[in-house]
Amino acid sequence: MQAFVSTAYPMRQVRLFVRLASLTVAALVFSLAHAGNPDALWQIVHNSCEPAARGADVPQKCADVDPSGGFAVLKDINGIAQYLLIPTARIGGIESLDLLMPGSPNYWRAAWEARRFVEAKLGQNLPRDELSLAINSTSGRTQNQLHIHIDCLAPDVVRALREQGPKIGTEWTAFPALLRGHAYRIRRIDDADLASIDPFKLLAPDVAREGQIMADQTLLLAGTTAPDGKPAFFLLNDHVQRDKGDFASSEELQDH
Repeated sequence: MQAFVSTAYPMRQVRLFVRLASLTVAALVFSLAHAGNPDALWQIVHNSCEPAARGADVPQKCADVDPSGGFAVLKDINGIAQYLLIPTARIGGIESLDLLMPGSPNYWRAAWEARRFVEAKLGQNLPRDELSLAINSTSGRTQNQLHIHIDCLAPDVVRALREQGPKIGTEWTAFPALLRGHAYRIRRIDDADLASIDPFKLLAPDVAREGQIMADQTLLLAGTTAPDGKPAFFLLNDHVQRDKGDFASSEELQDH
């Protein structure tokens, strides 16, 4: 009996090691495949998440699918608690004119509501000003399907916004300090849950007046509290400046 136990126990360890190694390799391959496939997010939502939500016998890779809202929520392969809100319609990104059409879905509102997945993953409710949403420019992204990053705000950015917050009004103004080495502008949105304001539609007229294009823009939305004590948001904006090495990826302000 002793001889049997002494050989079987190491074998179980070997099998466990092989299984864990296989899972690790699979995850690595999954990550690399997605990094090199600009349509990976669309394929996951279109080929897996939507059919699974309709009852098809396929793996359900999404944390949530909302057919009426036209979006899915997917746990990102990067980060402890990062999630992505992805439309179930084929939409390229921040440059898409579909986002500016009257009656188009407010994906930002849905993404803010989906912050519950971040909190559930971390096992705690977070202060409003520690949560954020981000979308990158066409130059600062790897995927050709619209996706909004949902995650914690980086601690240094939280501190900077808390320090400058009382001075921020509802019109665009230059943020007084560089954030991750880049110059952002900022404004406050006095709408507790984005019931009447869509950041895409808020930004677009200003971009047009300035002779820029939406494809070069990045947006980050962070929770805050207005001076009157009501829930609000800070909206930060940057744009591509290749001569400065700035590819307008406000995801850099999040803590993955």
